[in-house]
Amino acid sequence: MQPLGPGDPIRLGPYRLLGVLGAGGMGRVYLGQDGSGRTAAVKVLHPGLTNDLNLTQRFVREAEAAQAVTSPGVARLLAAQTEAGRLWISTEFLAGPTLDSAVERHGPFDEPALRHLAHSLAHTLCDIHRAGLIHRDIKPSNIILTRTGPRIIDFGIARPEHGLTLTTTGQAPATPGYGAPEQVLGQRVDPSADVFSLGAVLAYAAGGRRVFDGAHVAAVQYEVVHGQPRLDAVPWQFRSLIEPCLSKVPGNRPRPEHIAQAFATRRGDEKSWRTGALASDIKERETEVNRFVTAVGPRAGQQPSRRRFLVASLSAGGAVLAAAGGTTAWWLNHIAGGPVAIPPDAKPVANQEYADGRTPRPLWGPLNVAAEGPVPPPIAMHGVVIFSARDGGLAAHKAVDGEEVWNLSEASGTAGMLQLSETHFIAVTDGGEVASLDASTGEQQWAASAEAVQLLALDETCVYVLTRAEEIRAVEISGRKPLWTVTAPEGMQSAHRPLAAAGAERLVVSGSNGVVIALSTDTGREVWRRSQGFGPAMPAIDRSSVYLGGRELAALMVADGTERWTVSGYTSSAADGWGAPWVKELNVCAIVGGRPQSVRMSNGDTDLMGNDSMEADVLSSLPPVAEGRSLLVDGAEGVSVFHDPPSRRAWVYKSDTGAPTVMAGAGRRVFLVSDGNVTAVPVL
Repeated sequence: MQPLGPGDPIRLGPYRLLGVLGAGGMGRVYLGQDGSGRTAAVKVLHPGLTNDLNLTQRFVREAEAAQAVTSPGVARLLAAQTEAGRLWISTEFLAGPTLDSAVERHGPFDEPALRHLAHSLAHTLCDIHRAGLIHRDIKPSNIILTRTGPRIIDFGIARPEHGLTLTTTGQAPATPGYGAPEQVLGQRVDPSADVFSLGAVLAYAAGGRRVFDGAHVAAVQYEVVHGQPRLDAVPWQFRSLIEPCLSKVPGNRPRPEHIAQAFATRRGDEKSWRTGALASDIKERETEVNRFVTAVGPRAGQQPSRRRFLVASLSAGGAVLAAAGGTTAWWLNHIAGGPVAIPPDAKPVANQEYADGRTPRPLWGPLNVAAEGPVPPPIAMHGVVIFSARDGGLAAHKAVDGEEVWNLSEASGTAGMLQLSETHFIAVTDGGEVASLDASTGEQQWAASAEAVQLLALDETCVYVLTRAEEIRAVEISGRKPLWTVTAPEGMQSAHRPLAAAGAERLVVSGSNGVVIALSTDTGREVWRRSQGFGPAMPAIDRSSVYLGGRELAALMVADGTERWTVSGYTSSAADGWGAPWVKELNVCAIVGGRPQSVRMSNGDTDLMGNDSMEADVLSSLPPVAEGRSLLVDGAEGVSVFHDPPSRRAWVYKSDTGAPTVMAGAGRRVFLVSDGNVTAVPVL
């Protein structure tokens, strides 16, 4: 919860606004209270977007859809109005965790809780479909767990049953990993699309991990359309009930009423919502809301004071809605919490802007705010870019204009960062703790003792680190404690900056001596090792295979290291070896001999991607950054920008010092960090 700021309204319709629940690219969400004392979540479209017909229609459609559904399983619409140029809607305020945050915090649901969840959600889908609507975005973050049961929110892309999947340019037709195959393909959908999403949600709640996953959005969507759901984490008694929901054929999926019958609740199942950790979590959030309303809400007939909001927030401890062990996730519809609005994508570079090799102007920067010397790559997420700060620690600046958002001197600027979710990332504190931080605010969600000096990788269950004692350690995300610790082999100590990837129950680590090892993520036992000639180079794991750069590009079975195929480099020098590979649709790509090259994932057949080479004198340890239709590759002369798929080099951001550049991309922006400077550049 944030206090009202200078640009926030004090009152909308019957509601006195008490604070800001969240902000995002579309607008802001406020906690409101009417004259009777009833609280509501009031969502306001950003004034600058009221002329955007698509967004306005979506906003109005959300209100119309919510009004059409009469069900105890959805957030009830209270009002919708245009006032002083502001378009707003209000719904009942629900204090409770989202399903994804509950699973992350408390682990997978037990059998009674899962039956109650599935039975309730299936009944709610019946009500939604009975109203003639398809929700089209059923996912864990759109399900709120309240003391009366789960509630489905966000009707922003709901459409009548006869509607096609409607998206604007660049807008995803469904949330990756939860939208049905026909949604991914842009085909006509019917209510069975919501059933597919429900199956993916229930599998996540039962097993604690997504059934469709991948290194990037395209890989996830490919799995949804062509791959098989990973149900090994789902208890056996539920697999036969969930698997039919995930059929690729819409007509083969069960109807919601049949799902409700299959998950019929038993006496005592409702206790899962009244006792235990989840019930305590819900109760704590309700109590904190009441405490906040009492602290900042003016008496009847008084106008609220902005100063009073701020003073009340601070006097309540600086974070009146801080849950024990982490920040509270408040919600309404699609908007994420935090003070930084997620900006729209940057405008792509037009052809005339880079004709004849001209280099387009940066979007902003360079700003001399980053640490000098070799630094870990930045991360770009949730409207900010986060990097190693000039004076130590980590800093976050707005993606849209480079304005500083926060600075954490107590975080390590050398240990690296790993993105944990859409809103949170993993960092290391100066004390060696592994911590989950909110990207938008820098606030700590949780921390675990690890004695870490470098982050290696993470998967659904653990964060993998190098310790001060030159050990590789797995730290449980749910339990916040070490799972196992093993001695780091030669070439993989912290001074050598090894690179790693985790997936398919293996942690694959590449050392500076060219040796690659795979450890069991369950025990830390070494399963296989291989020499790639030189390194380190970031491995790429995709489903059952791992791809390695080095003297040759190698495809191995990640489980046991069995070789599938190899492609040789041009010479024995590092400059002509294969850089860190990356997966693109059905191909594996890497920089070799200064050029991007594509290799068929199935058999290793090669296809040269780029006609222009760049100056390269070292092995590319990290994969290039792909953003928009551009591929950005660091080399001795600077950062080369290729068309993606690369056919030729479009332009070069030349380096005056020759210092290496680390990069991250999001929203058609790429952020370059080099020699103490941070620069945001456009892409195609």
